[in-house]
Amino acid sequence: MASRIVGRVVSFLVQRTSYCNPLVRQSQQSYAACAPAANKSREHTHRTSPVIPVFRRAAEYCDRIALRDIHGDYTYRGVFLSSRQFACEIRDNLDGQQERVAFLCPNDATYVITQWACWMSGQIAVPLSPSHPAPILEYYVTDSDAKLLVTTPEYADIMSEISKKTGRKLLILEEALRVLAMKQTVKPSFIIPGYASDFEVITDDRELLKGGLEPEFYDDNNALILYTSGTTGQPKGVVISHSNLQAQISGMVDAWGWSQKDIILHTLPLHHVHGIVNALMCPLHVGARCVMLPKFESARVWSQLLAVNVAQTERVNVFMAVPTIYMKLIEEYDKIFAKNERMKEYIRATCSQKIRLMVSGSAPLPLPIFNRWEEITGHRILERYGMTETGMILSNPLIGERKPGFVGFPMPEVQVQIARSETDGKSSVLVSGKSTGSILHSKESTIGELRVKGPGIFREYWRRPKATEKEFTADGWFRTGDTAEYVDGSYRLLGRTSVDIIKTGGYKVSAVEVETHLLGHPDISDVAVVGLSDITWGQKVAAVVVARDNTEIILSKIREWAKDRMAPYSIPTVLKVVEKLPKNSMGKVNKKQLVNEIFPENKE
Repeated sequence: MASRIVGRVVSFLVQRTSYCNPLVRQSQQSYAACAPAANKSREHTHRTSPVIPVFRRAAEYCDRIALRDIHGDYTYRGVFLSSRQFACEIRDNLDGQQERVAFLCPNDATYVITQWACWMSGQIAVPLSPSHPAPILEYYVTDSDAKLLVTTPEYADIMSEISKKTGRKLLILEEALRVLAMKQTVKPSFIIPGYASDFEVITDDRELLKGGLEPEFYDDNNALILYTSGTTGQPKGVVISHSNLQAQISGMVDAWGWSQKDIILHTLPLHHVHGIVNALMCPLHVGARCVMLPKFESARVWSQLLAVNVAQTERVNVFMAVPTIYMKLIEEYDKIFAKNERMKEYIRATCSQKIRLMVSGSAPLPLPIFNRWEEITGHRILERYGMTETGMILSNPLIGERKPGFVGFPMPEVQVQIARSETDGKSSVLVSGKSTGSILHSKESTIGELRVKGPGIFREYWRRPKATEKEFTADGWFRTGDTAEYVDGSYRLLGRTSVDIIKTGGYKVSAVEVETHLLGHPDISDVAVVGLSDITWGQKVAAVVVARDNTEIILSKIREWAKDRMAPYSIPTVLKVVEKLPKNSMGKVNKKQLVNEIFPENKE
């Protein structure tokens, strides 16, 4: 092992003084010639400043800690230099061309090193998830037409099989690159005489933290392909440019007050916008620190939130999660802490005084979870709304009233409108808004489809021009497919127009709203509400529920309980009790799939 690391250090000494420059301009030109042009005119209209990719900001932060994972701490300098080294390997394996690179890494520094290396060498990164089975990974590889696969030793077996089946090259990120990115508390004993002094001089020289292609390259080219959850048909690849990313990050930094002082606890999957952009790229953009756990575990998260065996200067002060995570943390709290009054007081005092921001997204946050979390920690969770295709669209305020069940108002540089489709194929705008305020255009209704414009909107669905065109209006608004309502200066989501708006007996029922009410029932721990076809009512309201331990749930009793809480037409007429609701890694239920499995007679 030591000899391999020595080789890496010697290689670093060469590469740090001359980073792959001969082919930079040539490869930039070849890539620009084949870069997709879809939606470029819309994107360029909004851009006001040159794009500076996240890895280029590392020079500003050098010896600050960028990451902490289960192995230790990593400086911005270390991550940058390891990424630059790996970028050369990626470029060599692609013969200097710019392509798609699909990579599978654990939630640790190797993920960031690979991501940055892809962008330094001009590639489009296609992140994969360890939670996905081999057939799904293979689909993402072939659909994106990735020319190179990258992984770490722990996933080498599964990626090797995919490499053989798809005929793609496979590159293993060696452990030495991760080790060399770590903060050095003492001089490494493996540096050979004659190189040690040079190594020390080079690591102190900020001017050598340079890498990547020409600055103009990042203004015009793509950065990521992320796959949607695929609620209808196969997942589509969402193409996100470097310019899109910068706009999304800038909006969140502004809206949520990110600074170098922040330390975020990261427990999210790294193949979605939530984990990649919100919780990872935002802190690295401003020189903050990211404490990255391998996966979500309730006990470990509580330990971090309470700073158990952690120095005061290193405790986390930002946390982002999905509703399911908050629900699991509440369950852990009730099991471990709820009977200890002194511990309850300590937890509330610690969280309310030491943690500045707690955010929820990727799925609607049920009111009972919002209220219970405030009771436990003193935090009114900041709920926001976004999509893979758009980044963050709406957010409750950092400072100001956070209404439970609402997602606030538009993010900086984002425009929204609530529109209603008319019988003649046209649409009428009911509400239009931006971060400075919203305007009502109708006195009759403020409920309709949410549409959005802004510099963070994706460019296209990968190699699906018809699907891309279908999702945009003639005047360039992206159709989110979600139904929203504007009430007293704030927006709330009523659900996916296709599956969460149930039309029953002439009424429109929000499945999300019904779910929020039912989660307030003492015997229900989880629920999904769906619409079932009915010849009389059009659709029936059906609830699929998970019962709490040692309880029995009966439809007649649920309906009686709901009379004082819900409109009569929204009370479920069908009830199905299950042991567990099937959810994806972001805590979402695929409702069409759920209906097909639980109510096969309604199968579409």
